[in-house]
Amino acid sequence: MTLQQLERRLTKLEKLVSDLTMKSDQKPRGGWRKSLGRFADDPVFEEIVRRGRQYRQSLKPKRIKH
Repeated sequence: MTLQQLERRLTKLEKLVSDLTMKSDQKPRGGWRKSLGRFADDPVFEEIVRRGRQYRQSLKPKRIKH
C-alpha cells in the first residue's frame, strides 16, 4: 500500500470516528417516554409480567406461623 493510499484511508477513518462521536453525543429524542404504552393490552406482555412477579415472590422467605 502506498503512502497516499494510507493517508486517504486514515482520513476516511478519522471522519468516520468523528461522525460516530457526534452521533453518540446526541441525546435520543423522547427517551423512555417514546416507549410508553408500547405493550398496552398485550396479553403476552401481561403474562411475562405475571410470571416475573410470581418468580420474585417465590424468592421471598416463607413466613412461619406460630
